[in-house]
Amino acid sequence: MSRLRDIYKSKVIAGMQEKFAYKSVMAVPRMEKVVVSMGVGKSIAEKKYMDNAIKDIAVITGQKALVCKAKKSVSNFKVREEMDTGLKVTLRRERMFEFMDRLINLAIPRVKDFRGLNPKSFDGRGNYSMGLDEQSAFPEIDPSRIETQQGMNITFVTTAETNDEGRELLRLFGMPFKED
Repeated sequence: MSRLRDIYKSKVIAGMQEKFAYKSVMAVPRMEKVVVSMGVGKSIAEKKYMDNAIKDIAVITGQKALVCKAKKSVSNFKVREEMDTGLKVTLRRERMFEFMDRLINLAIPRVKDFRGLNPKSFDGRGNYSMGLDEQSAFPEIDPSRIETQQGMNITFVTTAETNDEGRELLRLFGMPFKED
């Protein structure tokens, strides 16, 4: 079992019950899933960019990526309907906790000039989204073999009903938010 799951079972539940006075353990918000996505616009010109991104996201998440297709044509971007334009991976349960652990303890500290995550990037329902500028922040990726830097979006979906509950949940997991 992952370290973060153990933390959730002990520290997070107790901390959330203390702060928000939940009557039942089942009322405490929990992590539902983590969605990691990459927009690979360069793949329109060359297929190798998509192949490299698929390999990188699979190494980072430990799961095969779903290739996302364009829904409509946009002539300014030279995109036609049904072209491969992005990737996404949905992580749940054990893989989600393992990914969060590596993100919080290994990848985020390796980001250059890191001053904390923006605490205002919540959607109003307790879900948090963040972005990384380069995939080389993860130790699984060898920086010497990267042809082009590829950013990624990471969304943490929780069962929290408010931003305050979601922020506290992620803070108890160890997310390094900036102080307001």
